[in-house]
Amino acid sequence: MKIGFVLDDSLDKSDGVQQYVLTLGQWFQAQGNQVHYLVGQTARTDIANVHSLSRNIQARFNQNRMSTPLPASKLAIKKLLAAEDFDVLHVQLPYSPLLAARVIRGATPKTLVVGTFHIVPYSKFESAAAYTLGLVLKRSLKRFDAIYSVSEPARIFANHGFGISSTVVPNVVNLAKYKNAKPFKRYDDDTVTIVFLGRLVERKGCMLLLEALEKLHKKNKLERVRVLICGKGPLQATLEAYVRAKHLGHIVHFTGYLDETSKAKYLSSADIAIFPSTGGESFGIVLIEAMAAGARVVIGGDNIGYRSVLGQKPEQLVSPSDTGALAKTLHHYISSNRARMQAYKWQQEHIRNFDVRVVGNHLLQEYESMIAKRHNNTDNKE
Repeated sequence: MKIGFVLDDSLDKSDGVQQYVLTLGQWFQAQGNQVHYLVGQTARTDIANVHSLSRNIQARFNQNRMSTPLPASKLAIKKLLAAEDFDVLHVQLPYSPLLAARVIRGATPKTLVVGTFHIVPYSKFESAAAYTLGLVLKRSLKRFDAIYSVSEPARIFANHGFGISSTVVPNVVNLAKYKNAKPFKRYDDDTVTIVFLGRLVERKGCMLLLEALEKLHKKNKLERVRVLICGKGPLQATLEAYVRAKHLGHIVHFTGYLDETSKAKYLSSADIAIFPSTGGESFGIVLIEAMAAGARVVIGGDNIGYRSVLGQKPEQLVSPSDTGALAKTLHHYISSNRARMQAYKWQQEHIRNFDVRVVGNHLLQEYESMIAKRHNNTDNKE
């Protein structure tokens, strides 16, 4: 099959939607399919068949920085679709009327159009904005043969915010890639390593983590503990100042931005991987990545997206705003290797549900079934 992934944003970033597209795309390609990426402004040259269809501008939505496309050329889209004659267009939702919607409208009747819905709202503002966008996209949404959502919360929001009926097909991770991750030798000692990975913005909860650590520090409960803050963002200077003010500098270390290889190694080095996000998460791909890399215990903020991954283990979910409870949970896993290993055993079983081989095979079967049905309907009409 010839499959085109459609994304308004750029592939130059490594956010969750980009990882979803590239993980599936690379696996589809390895199974003998031809994969293309119809995307917003992208400079990367290490990926084959990238079609950068627009210039993009930076915007904020759902407490995230993202890029949104300026109007894409209808003529360029028409020429690309005619030249490639895709069997499947797999669109990432929500999408812009200025790029993805134009691709959808230009698709030939023989092309299967499917989509994956990726978000949940952080606040009522995002909910209202999504409802308005849904009205704008109403016509192009009718063209879809099937829509999936990455989690149950995303499915509910797709229905309430956009009037979309969808089925849950979870986010994906390439387990084989993360299984090869090796921890850093410098952290292979009897010190408990805690890893925070994420953008240093308020929503990701790094300051709440530091406040919980400070509570433990005051009670002398951070002996033989190191904390690695992996990521960058506008709060970095504020977080570093807090560490200095609370005399945590010998415990807490900032690594800066990590590439994909380094990310896997840091997660593999984690006795405790902590993601105290306060909300706006539709799934929790970083939780799955941490499990796949071999983090002994993964702790997540108790939000609806992370619950879709850790809901069976409520003891590994904690309200980030309750820094006392966060400190208590951290101390439990810091002080008990047995608790960490029990969590690790469950996590290694759980992540199989999200392996790209499982999810990718399911999607390919869906594509093939719908294409066959479309051909049968065409033959019957003739």
